[in-house]
Amino acid sequence: MEGNLFDIANRIVIITGGLGQLGRQFTVSLLECGAKVAIFDAAADKEDAAPSWLAEAYKSECCVLAVDVTRRDSIEVGVARVKARWGVPHALINAAALDSPPDAPAGENGPFENYPESSWDRVMDVNLKGVFLCCQVAGGEMADAGRGSIINIGSIYGLVSPDQRIYEYRRSGETAFFKPVAYSASKSGLINLTRYLATYWAERSVRVNMLTLGGVFNNQNAEFLNGYCARVPMGRMAREDEYNGAVVFLISDASAYMTGSNLVIDGGWTAW
Repeated sequence: MEGNLFDIANRIVIITGGLGQLGRQFTVSLLECGAKVAIFDAAADKEDAAPSWLAEAYKSECCVLAVDVTRRDSIEVGVARVKARWGVPHALINAAALDSPPDAPAGENGPFENYPESSWDRVMDVNLKGVFLCCQVAGGEMADAGRGSIINIGSIYGLVSPDQRIYEYRRSGETAFFKPVAYSASKSGLINLTRYLATYWAERSVRVNMLTLGGVFNNQNAEFLNGYCARVPMGRMAREDEYNGAVVFLISDASAYMTGSNLVIDGGWTAW
């Protein structure tokens, strides 16, 4: 290989959940590197318009499409529009996900025995089935083109169980509080989906890797932050821009021989 191994200029990237906290970071970072970015997000209220938070210089290279990742037909329409505008995508970042935050309703964060089946289904539909469907449609297009990179966004809670001690500040008297099961199970499922697709598409030059990420600072409750950060060897949550380099790496030719891998970036959380 010659030139800049990390060059991703003119590569077409689909980011699901691109209007979320990390999705925005990935979008800006990739545009700054010269890529073209299509955001798939069910929360989009104005299709094809570049997000208002983008610098003017990048707006022509970005579009937003209202895509529901739990519906194959919606994804197919979105991918077709990307192809019509720019061509077959070079990369897919599966960042769309649902979780139950510490301030979620009591039913979401109660004992495992009472965790609502509807909550399980809702999280699994987005976090696991949504990735499966997006890989089928966008990944299939890349496989037909004989190149591509898929990045599935995972979590430390897909590798290890949540440390329930962090949430003790939410428990008082008869009030039970537990980080729920569905998010962890969905992110664990992504690990083997990633490996399966990596081997399935290897001969067609579509690389499939996973990024397992630690928590990101987003003005969380001080008691939660104290408990979480005490559990991290580096002593803090990640800044929202600290995962951008890994995304560029996995899209670029610098990772050309890397597939089926799980790149863990967690401040050392899983080292203990």
